[in-house]
Amino acid sequence: MANSTTLRGFILLGLTNNHQLAIGLFVMLLGIYILTLIGNMLIIIITLLNAQLHSPMYFFLRHVAWVEIGYMSTIIPKTLANMATGSKSISLAGCFIQMLLYFVLGTIEFLLLATMSVDRYLAICNPLHYPAIMNEQICSILVLCCWVGGLSLILVPSIFFFQIPFCGPNNVINHFFCDNGPLIKLSCVDTSLLELIDIVIAIFSLLGTLIINVVSYIKIISTILRIPSTTGRKKTFSTCASHMIVVSITYSSCIFMYIRPKGSSKLDFNKSMALLNTVLAPLLIPFIYCLRNKQVQDALKTELRRWVGFCKKLR
Repeated sequence: MANSTTLRGFILLGLTNNHQLAIGLFVMLLGIYILTLIGNMLIIIITLLNAQLHSPMYFFLRHVAWVEIGYMSTIIPKTLANMATGSKSISLAGCFIQMLLYFVLGTIEFLLLATMSVDRYLAICNPLHYPAIMNEQICSILVLCCWVGGLSLILVPSIFFFQIPFCGPNNVINHFFCDNGPLIKLSCVDTSLLELIDIVIAIFSLLGTLIINVVSYIKIISTILRIPSTTGRKKTFSTCASHMIVVSITYSSCIFMYIRPKGSSKLDFNKSMALLNTVLAPLLIPFIYCLRNKQVQDALKTELRRWVGFCKKLR
């Protein structure tokens, strides 16, 4: 292989080459990032402080909020820094760490969403046994399994991925972060086995957890439809609606990105889907759960009144 210089870093082409559009995107991304941090931290704080929200559903939601903060922080700060400085470079180690955290946290989120679906299924379809099944110890074990499972699924193929050589002079990634697809194309060895492993993991982590969500909600909806009271049906369905919206947004964007035949879409479309997945979904999660969930709204109002009262006492 002639002229095969070992790479020390990559060039990220980013979202756009248009300077004016880049300024607008920078302001938008920065605003969304700040709102996302505030919204998810609000969920974490409110579910910790308010006794009404000390239930399995909000315990899982709190961990989803932590994952969303880490997931977005893996991508957006570096993107914003590159846009602000005009730099497009990222080191080899920085690129690998970014990719590892992106996929580990994304997989953990899928597992947590599937766990939340099972939790809602047990609460609605088996209400009498629910308190005994979903106790504090079981919830902690399930969350631990999600974190360990997400790390295990991604860490093993990542070890093989980090050992493949990347040869110059081509080191340009047509993306705004280090995704595995564009990176594999820059390798100077045969990566067909690694691509096959990636597809298997994507099917297992993405479609496998999606099936759990779908089956759980089919059973939930069939149970809700058997409730004789219209008010009872609406009240029961409202507790699951927020989770169903989040699942729909998260999975649809990821399926478009990673489970498609080769060449079925352009890279620019991949960037749009990645932007939707890394920016919009983490932003919507706190708003969806807060705006659609009366219990969270009541808890938020209670904590705000306590905070206002505490501030008045200090004066």
